[in-house]
Amino acid sequence: VKADEQIILRQVMTDKRAVYAQNLQLTDAESRAFWPIYDEYEIKAKKLNDEFLKLVDDYAAKFGSLTDADASEMLKTKMRIEKEREDLKQAYTKKVAKALPPVKALRYAQVETRLDNMLRREVYGLIPLAQ
Repeated sequence: VKADEQIILRQVMTDKRAVYAQNLQLTDAESRAFWPIYDEYEIKAKKLNDEFLKLVDDYAAKFGSLTDADASEMLKTKMRIEKEREDLKQAYTKKVAKALPPVKALRYAQVETRLDNMLRREVYGLIPLAQ
């Protein structure tokens, strides 16, 4: 599972910038405003993604011998990561909304949601349910 999830994550992160460029069709001025915000967001999001991958790796290592204490701790960590990820997404979507015209800001948020949903479906689909 570890190799598959990391391959998927790496591929999505590589393609993500191109997807935004293609879908947003930014002017030069919009690009100068948008890309620094995007890059800052991705650096912070990567930290959360790395934490999530560590959680998945820990789960895989304990799969089949998961204790109640392990499960409780993993659930707490999962919920914290999800909340931090959503808070980060909200904060940076607001920054994008200040930097881009409203239609492009909405398009950014839509693309972000689509990519996020696709990534979650791919990665979570690889993880077996707790036993």
